[in-house]
Amino acid sequence: MTDEATHTQPTSQIAPSVESITQLVHGFYGDVRRDPLLGPVFEKALHGQWDAHLQRLVDFWSTVALGTRSFKGDVFGKHMALEGVTPAHFAAWVGLWQQHTSRLFAPEVARDLQVAAHGIARNLFRGYFANDPGFVQPRDEDHGHDGRDGHGARHQDSGETQRG
Repeated sequence: MTDEATHTQPTSQIAPSVESITQLVHGFYGDVRRDPLLGPVFEKALHGQWDAHLQRLVDFWSTVALGTRSFKGDVFGKHMALEGVTPAHFAAWVGLWQQHTSRLFAPEVARDLQVAAHGIARNLFRGYFANDPGFVQPRDEDHGHDGRDGHGARHQDSGETQRG
């Protein structure tokens, strides 16, 4: 896929599916790669292996959002091995994620993806810096939502889901 074909455009807000998660991941990471702060960290870590990494990210976010269970791996350990990560990287990543999810999905779907990403980012931030991040976690009550996604999963503090 080309960056032009995968760049998340302000379109009609679509339902979560493997296809829409693929569109989200490719558009989001296209912007990450172009970001002057985030891009160099990702390029150094991936050494030109973007295609394989993007597929793993589609599998990861499909597992989070759709319960596909297509992802197997150690998210925490892989990220903790990265060098040169600062609090500013987390804020930039979360900000871009919020933009892309809000642009692509209906508000409740975007919020669920944002809550999951914030939980993951918060845990990684704690692992790196042994304190809480400065970015604010979206809250269910801010959106009149009970904390469950469209599949009956309740988002936990860790950014993972538990069937309820």
